[in-house]
Amino acid sequence: MNTAYTTKEIQARVDAYISQFKEGYFSPLSMLARMTEEVGELAREVNHTYGEKPKKASEDANTIEDELGDIIFVMTCFANSLNIDLSEAFEKSMTKFETRDKDRWTKKTQEDLHND
Repeated sequence: MNTAYTTKEIQARVDAYISQFKEGYFSPLSMLARMTEEVGELAREVNHTYGEKPKKASEDANTIEDELGDIIFVMTCFANSLNIDLSEAFEKSMTKFETRDKDRWTKKTQEDLHND
């Protein structure tokens, strides 16, 4: 599966899915709880993959990719429920990082870039 989606397409697809249910989007507080649950599941997968805690034989074979996908879904639900355009939110965030943190870390030299 090699599909690329724009944020607008992601938001539209999630909205089409959620719109078919009478319950619709959860409240912001419930969305935050869902997001926290999903981030916890991601942490668990990272710990199983890169940490010292192996999975039990009885545990599902989730992957970091699966958990990141779940986070994208819940984040999109959260944004949609509050009428937030994820592209605009991302642009604001990147502008903040590119200005505030532009000199925070050691930049790669031309040689570093060539060796990558």
